[in-house]
Amino acid sequence: MLTRNCLSLLLWILFDGGLLTPLQPQPQQTLGTEPRENVIHLPGRRSHFQRVKRGWVWNQFFVLEEYMGSEPQYVGKLHSDLDKGEGTVKYTLSGDGAGTVFTIDETTGDIHAIRSLDREEKPFYTLRAQAVDIETRKPLEPESEFIIKVQDINDNEPKFLDGPYVASVPEMSPVGAYVLQVKATDADDPTYGNSARVVYSILQGQPYFSIDPKTGIIRTALPNMDREVKEQYQVLIQAKDMGGQLGGLAGTTVVNITLSDVNDNPPRFPKSIFHLKVPESSPVGSAIGRIRAVDPDFGQNAEIEYNIVPGDGGNLFDIVTDEDTQEGVIKLKKPLDFETKKAYTFKVEASNLHLDHRFHSAGPFKDTATVKISVLDVDEPPVFSKPLYTMEVYEDTPVGTIIGAVTAQDLDVGSSAVRYFIDWKSDGDSYFTIDGTEGTIATNELLDRESTAQYNFSIIASKVSNPLLTSKVNILINVLDVNEFPPEISVPYETAVCENAKPGQIIQIVSAADRDLSPAGQQFSFRLSPEAAIKPNFTVRDFRNNTAGIETRRNGYSRRQQELYFLPVVIEDSSYPVQSSTNTMTIRVCRCDSDGTILSCNVEAIFLPVGLSTGALIAILLCIVILLVVLYVALRRQRKKDTLMTSKEDIRDNVIHYDDEGGGEEDTQAFDIGALRNPTAVEENKIRRDIKPDSLCLPRQRPPVEDSTDIRDFIHQRLQEHDLDPAAPPYDSLATFAYEGAGSLAGSLSSIDSLATDADQDYDYLADWGPRFKVLADMFGEEESYNPDKVT
Repeated sequence: MLTRNCLSLLLWILFDGGLLTPLQPQPQQTLGTEPRENVIHLPGRRSHFQRVKRGWVWNQFFVLEEYMGSEPQYVGKLHSDLDKGEGTVKYTLSGDGAGTVFTIDETTGDIHAIRSLDREEKPFYTLRAQAVDIETRKPLEPESEFIIKVQDINDNEPKFLDGPYVASVPEMSPVGAYVLQVKATDADDPTYGNSARVVYSILQGQPYFSIDPKTGIIRTALPNMDREVKEQYQVLIQAKDMGGQLGGLAGTTVVNITLSDVNDNPPRFPKSIFHLKVPESSPVGSAIGRIRAVDPDFGQNAEIEYNIVPGDGGNLFDIVTDEDTQEGVIKLKKPLDFETKKAYTFKVEASNLHLDHRFHSAGPFKDTATVKISVLDVDEPPVFSKPLYTMEVYEDTPVGTIIGAVTAQDLDVGSSAVRYFIDWKSDGDSYFTIDGTEGTIATNELLDRESTAQYNFSIIASKVSNPLLTSKVNILINVLDVNEFPPEISVPYETAVCENAKPGQIIQIVSAADRDLSPAGQQFSFRLSPEAAIKPNFTVRDFRNNTAGIETRRNGYSRRQQELYFLPVVIEDSSYPVQSSTNTMTIRVCRCDSDGTILSCNVEAIFLPVGLSTGALIAILLCIVILLVVLYVALRRQRKKDTLMTSKEDIRDNVIHYDDEGGGEEDTQAFDIGALRNPTAVEENKIRRDIKPDSLCLPRQRPPVEDSTDIRDFIHQRLQEHDLDPAAPPYDSLATFAYEGAGSLAGSLSSIDSLATDADQDYDYLADWGPRFKVLADMFGEEESYNPDKVT
């Protein structure tokens, strides 16, 4: 390369001795070519050639890469025709690498490379040159641009950037089957020489594979390569530049080639007969042995399906494939019995599931082997005749009654006797017993279905010759019902009827329950008892669906006449023997509104329309009795005193003897002082008024009685009035003696016969006296709205 550059420089000097370029921009000249002169044609004159003045002249410069000389590498020379060699011109250099990579002699214009260059790092440099007057420092020529190109040398070997490679090709492939394409890259200049022209070759891997030297495509070189013989191949590939010539650089890579499997081998049994020994006690469904066919293929090509060839003994066994080991697992379909048959023989066929049509000509992909199974005798426990025994027994069956039996046999060759006993862990061992020899089951206690309807326990049978060999069976005993309980009303009912009820009204729906186990279709019937059906106030309507309704038979009911009615209802079941019971229902008469809503069902409402409580009613009756006693004693004392009286005395003196108030107004234990009546009010209002006790209310102050009437005449007068009054109750006669004297300063102690009307009475204070007076407050509070004529 150095010789070539020197030759270029020599030619440049010889051709022009400075080779000036025109000042106008001109195309770059190639190395060794002479520039053409521009010709100017003047108008009106004969044209002639005129040499045009030129400024810069130089060719494209080259510099050799990887230069290792001791001196800077000479690149080229810059010269201007304005340079007369007098030292007045200065040459400058700028652009890529100016001053760092390239330097210029300011006087001579010589360019040198001061360091080694790498074309693969930077292939060319663009610089600018200019000639400057040293004195004026003004440019003599316009700045021109030129290129310094790095000349390539073969300093890079080919490289496999994607290596090492992994490839696969199916086994048994024909010659020339495509495997893989490799590619090597050379960093040298592909446009200059052969430095980057690569040729491929195989260093290792022949004669199995070949490679195209230009494209790098790897193909098979041998036919019918068998994976089962050799599966892995390692091929060493070389790439060499300079077209593979001597002196070129080379690079290598490894290609790992695997032969992929195809189904080219059928399964084969390693032997023709397999012998298996199986105990007769093997459970159904258990694996009793394994056989295996060998397939040298891999993956799904080695998957084997096993089948039992129909024939002798094959119906007792089944075979499935173990997916992990590809073995044939033989399983038991039916129980074995050494005493019945001691050996079985059948054939098993092994075949591939996934076949390759290219190899059908090689023959069937299946194989057959014979399996011989010997049954081993085992000492077995007794066998019950049934897997479950179900028995039935009626409740109340006498103790010791046999209700059933179980049977177990020893099926071995030398049969042994069997003994039975109830499993002590079960709950039924105390209610039943079993005969150890015969296996009969009998009751041990009286059974009650209502207590326990079903018994479930186990019976164990053991061999006499070997008691450790036992078998167990479950016993299910159902206790049958005996119709021993009559039906009864299921729940207690609180039945009420309104006073204003009409005939035919259903006032209650009743249902029945039976403690016996009612069979399907059990029916209950309802009717009145014979003694209640003569003149019934109520009747029973059977709805025929195990319910009945209580129906009224009268037009209205009175609490004053009868508050409670007792209705005997007879209920029968449909079992055998028929059981019946009489259930008495209590019906209470209640006061209701027009819509049938119950308002009150209290017993005291029969006597008082306002509905006094029982305690208030008892207190009133007690006061009446005490007043009668006191009046009786006072009358007797009065009669004795009248015989001794010789002169008329003040009537008020006699009040002390019969009008005894006990402990005063606060003493309410003797009698109700509110029952006294004002004689003045009685004279003014002859109509009798109901007595309404108001013992806790303070008496109102009344003016003293104006007229002083003789007590005896007043009593006789009142007795005659009340004797002639047929509607007056007996206790109204108390008003006859309610006279305190005409001149009493205390006035009347009772507000019953006050001139004020009932509307003036204020009973609101009763609500403040606590819960004991709540009923009394409610009665007097609703007195104004109460109408006795509406009571039915």
